[in-house]
Amino acid sequence: MYRLGIDIGGTFTDLVLLDERTGELTREKVLTQQSDPAEAVVEGVQALLAGSGVSPGQITNAIHGTTLVSNTIIERKGAPTGLITTRGFRDALEIGREGRYDLYDLFLELPRPLVPRHLRLEVTERLDPLGGVLLPLDEGDVQKAVEHLRQEGVKAVAVCLLHAFRNPDHERRIKARIAETCPDVAISLSSEVVPEIREYERTSTTTANAYVQPVVSRYLSLLEGRLSDLGLGGRLYVILSDGGLATCQTASAFPVRLVESGPAGGVLAGLHYGQKSGAGGILTFDMGGTTAKTALIDGGEPRVVSQTEVARIYRFKKGSGLPLKVPVVEMIEIGAGGGSIARIDGMGLLKVGPDSAGAHPGPACYGFGGDAPTVTDADLVLGYLNPDYFLGGRMGLDVSRAREAILQGVAKPLNVSLDRAAWGIHQIVNEGMAGAARIHAVERGRDIRAYTLVATGGAGPVHACGVAERLNIRRVVFPVGAGVASSFGFLLAPVAFDFVHTHMGRLAELRIEEIASLYRGMEETGAATLREAGVPPDQVRFLRTADLRYAGQGSEVTCPIPPGDLPADFEAAFRAAFEDAYRRLYGRTCPGVPVEAVNWRLRATGPRPEVRALSAPPASGPALKDRRNVCFREAKGYVPCPVYNRYALGSGFELRGPAIIEERESTVVLPPSWSARVDDDGSLVAERI
Repeated sequence: MYRLGIDIGGTFTDLVLLDERTGELTREKVLTQQSDPAEAVVEGVQALLAGSGVSPGQITNAIHGTTLVSNTIIERKGAPTGLITTRGFRDALEIGREGRYDLYDLFLELPRPLVPRHLRLEVTERLDPLGGVLLPLDEGDVQKAVEHLRQEGVKAVAVCLLHAFRNPDHERRIKARIAETCPDVAISLSSEVVPEIREYERTSTTTANAYVQPVVSRYLSLLEGRLSDLGLGGRLYVILSDGGLATCQTASAFPVRLVESGPAGGVLAGLHYGQKSGAGGILTFDMGGTTAKTALIDGGEPRVVSQTEVARIYRFKKGSGLPLKVPVVEMIEIGAGGGSIARIDGMGLLKVGPDSAGAHPGPACYGFGGDAPTVTDADLVLGYLNPDYFLGGRMGLDVSRAREAILQGVAKPLNVSLDRAAWGIHQIVNEGMAGAARIHAVERGRDIRAYTLVATGGAGPVHACGVAERLNIRRVVFPVGAGVASSFGFLLAPVAFDFVHTHMGRLAELRIEEIASLYRGMEETGAATLREAGVPPDQVRFLRTADLRYAGQGSEVTCPIPPGDLPADFEAAFRAAFEDAYRRLYGRTCPGVPVEAVNWRLRATGPRPEVRALSAPPASGPALKDRRNVCFREAKGYVPCPVYNRYALGSGFELRGPAIIEERESTVVLPPSWSARVDDDGSLVAERI
């Protein structure tokens, strides 16, 4: 009867309760407790149940997204981990790709491996690229390595042998020996975690999985126990980085798949509300307390890529982090959230982020001890936020603390007025987010001006119109409850899991029986995984893709493969699909050059949950709450601005900026050059005049 979405962010924990009969949503937002995130979940669930009158047993399932995996890797708080690898490959984690992510940085720093060198051990064995045994596994080496790791007290072991993706036998034998000698140690095999080519990325992903496995298993077990103690019915699911759902058992076995768990919900919510408003191309814009993330969506489905990075030395420099070969929804992260700290750099210039004040001590205006100026402090000083209606009035904001933090941290060092300093913080954040989205669109070959921006997150609606203006986007959608939209997005995710198998060869040389057999094996595993998650066999769908490239190239293009039996002329069909995707990316093809396959991919998915559409509530009570002075660029300063109650704006209600529209979890800022109308679904659709 009811489904629960739970999103634990760096600053706030968001919860949404969905009545599946009526489509009614009940929302809650509480501060995240960094020392015990599960406690914030319990607090939020109790508040939700009390406010809605729903009993815990009526909840059929709960869906959870978390930043635990990425935070554990970034903060280096994972389990002591060992690595067993083929002799001669002990230092693959440090050698990496031998490339420099910044050619001109004389003091360039490389990411530190998760496994120190004294815990990286070698065993004698060797497979050829086809999986044939060149050197048999030395069982004596294995026993010595396992015994050494046992004495070192490791809690997790990663096993990554050369070419194990073609033949997992040696890895499985090592796993059996570890389980026999160290039964309490978590074990991750590369042939199970990421069975595909590229040694460095495969080793990095497998060690990351092992590193976080004990932490994630313990956390999910604790959370399941806490929710069970509350009397919640149904199962707890976890949203994966690719926007699919998995059981806690699957998530505990492959926790590295959760590295972008929470942000995927924001993309799904943005897609949902964008489609409801009739948008074609959609730019999701999810700005919370710590970061902002954007995603470009064409064709009604988010783009999923097969690799990401975590724990970058320099947040926006590709190659400065640990590579993870896991499927993730393609997003651009911008180090800008409500808690992002403003400072003066060594050149005397104003910078904002990427470091954040988080929930504790938080922005200065929270009154929790923080004294650094943040984006939230600037938005408060500029009049965008109501100090008496933050979180619906449950948390007051201290304007005097915000003014003092900006005065001491920015205004005085720059010798400018307080208001100018606050405006500078707001402007720099907007330009930084717009710049990142603009570059992302150019890299994808898209004209971003044609897109509709969908604003979610607690801070997203405050900055959305400012970002849209810089991108020349003329239409912005503000959903009801935008501040907790990510947790609502979890309720839109299907149960799904991705599989991959490396089988290289030129299309002209591959046999159709081999490819069909690969897909059959992945489909059988996928069907079993979804069956354990409760998906009926007749509702399981399989989506096939393949990583193809021109012979001699070092990177691939992922292309769709039609369902059903492979065509007899599969070489021509695959080449046509590849060249179509290649032309869209690069504007040309290479006639006469052979095409080769690298990886074969399969996504097993259940049906996407249907959410009953709610029409906008009828207008009730006075729409106008108040008036206050608010700063706008067009007005070149502060102007009296009407403040509206979002919950009193019925379908068809129209307004023109300047205006502030307040709801419990977020605030919409509508500049003077914008007008807006409430559509039939309750979303506020703004257009630039």
